[in-house]
Amino acid sequence: MVRRIIEDMGLPAVDVARPWRVPRYKVVRPNELERAVQQCLRRTGAGAVLVILDADDDCPATLGPQLLSRCSDATEVPTAVVLAMRELECWFLGAKESLRGTRGIRGDAVSLADAEQVRGAKERLTENMSGHTYIAMDDQPALAARMDIEQARRNCPSFGKLMRDVCALLSGMAST
Repeated sequence: MVRRIIEDMGLPAVDVARPWRVPRYKVVRPNELERAVQQCLRRTGAGAVLVILDADDDCPATLGPQLLSRCSDATEVPTAVVLAMRELECWFLGAKESLRGTRGIRGDAVSLADAEQVRGAKERLTENMSGHTYIAMDDQPALAARMDIEQARRNCPSFGKLMRDVCALLSGMAST
């Protein structure tokens, strides 16, 4: 998804490391996010850190700054934290027309203007698939590769934040 944002926005090309997956329940625990950030940086040598996770029922405006502060305390490299309102899959629900025919998304699937209000977005995606059950590890990369970035931004404010933060991180990396 980050690669798509960089490409679609015409930003300078950078190497984007493979996602470093840490379960959400660990990320919100004290010291776990910091440990994960430091471990990721040791293994990848990344010049910036972008944390993306589901807000679930937490308020992104509260949890996001808390996690960002913890990231900043753990490293000197530029960092950003984006919480997808409810679930990251809401971003796909906000750009469904562009996903028709991908991973079983039906040809009549219609985007939701209020996609971030959906609870059970993974289940909703499955309902929009013919003969396929949504599996995040398998389906996210394919859907992210096809989704209409601008449509997702319009329908999902937290996706707009992701776009802004990717731009800011690249700017921060360029100035260091």
